Amino acid sequence: MKLKSKIFAVVFALVLVCGFAYAQKNNAKNNAKSNAKIPVTVIAMTGNQFGSVDQGLNAGLENFLGASLDINVVDRQDALKDPKYQGFDLSYMPLYLIHRTKAVDEKFKEPIERGMLKTTNDFIVMEKETRYGIFADKKAVPNQLELFVMSQCPYGVMAENRIIAAQKAGLIPDNINIKVRYIVSPGRTADTFASLHGTAEWEEDVRQAIVQLKFPKKFWKYIEEFNKDSRTTRWDVVAEKAGLNPSIFKRYWNDGVKQLKEDMRLSNEYGVRGSPSFIWEGRVVTDMGGLSSIPGLEGLNQAPTQGGAAQQVPQGQC
Repeated sequence: MKLKSKIFAVVFALVLVCGFAYAQKNNAKNNAKSNAKIPVTVIAMTGNQFGSVDQGLNAGLENFLGASLDINVVDRQDALKDPKYQGFDLSYMPLYLIHRTKAVDEKFKEPIERGMLKTTNDFIVMEKETRYGIFADKKAVPNQLELFVMSQCPYGVMAENRIIAAQKAGLIPDNINIKVRYIVSPGRTADTFASLHGTAEWEEDVRQAIVQLKFPKKFWKYIEEFNKDSRTTRWDVVAEKAGLNPSIFKRYWNDGVKQLKEDMRLSNEYGVRGSPSFIWEGRVVTDMGGLSSIPGLEGLNQAPTQGGAAQQVPQGQC
């Protein structure tokens, strides 16, 4: 996906998920909803907080469409048996099916033309567009938290800093394995990548992947030092402050590139589009707020402090 299209995709997703809060506040008169409700079928894992209806997405859709939603929830187990839903990807819940009308099609014209949304004769299909979700068929990886970031993304930096602060405060159990993965796209040549903030970002992603892979005990110290100025070009100084010899990056560069390719594969597999994104136990997609409901991860949202300053909660994504 070209960078311009990627930026549009991220903005479109954020606008839907965030519910147009700013627009609602400042353009209420222009956003009056139509009396006619738009039918939406949501296939969900009822009773599962991560696989159920997403109220944030509902609010965003209502503002985007200028009309209220008439939501019909269908349990995934029932959908699997219903011929009407054959052909849909029911591996990730919830799945939103917006019933097509001329007005609805016109609203979604640009994202449809850009290939960001699938359509059938009857529905506009929204897959993996929710803040929370669950890959129903994936095998759980116990106690594993994967954080997908871009190394220079300020929101990703905030998420990492909260993890560091929680670790220092002893608020994360030792049995929870936290793995940082990096969001990149294929580059123009072999063994290169493209990243939202440019070449310097993906090259730093490689360095961080090397430290995590080869020197895991010093990884979070390296991240802590780097995040003090995430646009720094003095990665050698960062390495030395973390107790590492900067020569390791040249020595293990190919290993870091290989790891980034694996991270890119996983990002595509999970449909990750924004930094930060969280995958819990290989199945559950959530955000920093959702982590607070997972036993053992409540400490990430208890706002521990470093140097007397509260760690910020990421309120957006790159």
